[in-house]
Amino acid sequence: MDAIEAPIAMDTPMKTLTTLLAALTFGLTSCFIQAREVDPQEVLRLSDAGTLHSAEKLDAKALSKHPDARIIGTQFKNIYGRYVYNVELRDKQGIEWVLEMDAATGQVYRNHQDN
Repeated sequence: MDAIEAPIAMDTPMKTLTTLLAALTFGLTSCFIQAREVDPQEVLRLSDAGTLHSAEKLDAKALSKHPDARIIGTQFKNIYGRYVYNVELRDKQGIEWVLEMDAATGQVYRNHQDN
């Protein structure tokens, strides 16, 4: 009876290791799926269809929050199925600001100073 139980006991750590590796792989894969940069062609297609605001309109909204600033970077992302537009600004005092907006509605989610 002991000879039969020993291989089962040895299999348990392997099963645990396999399960942990599978969970880690799934977790990392889901992170990549949950947030991704949106291709410029996709942005144009969605803007033309009226699904997203244009970058120009979103830029104008960002600049209205910081009128003395200039845009130093932008990025469209798809996060958990929502289109998000990130805008980085630098004002005349050299302070950098990051705005995060809903690209479909134009709602500003975040408007904070970058460190």
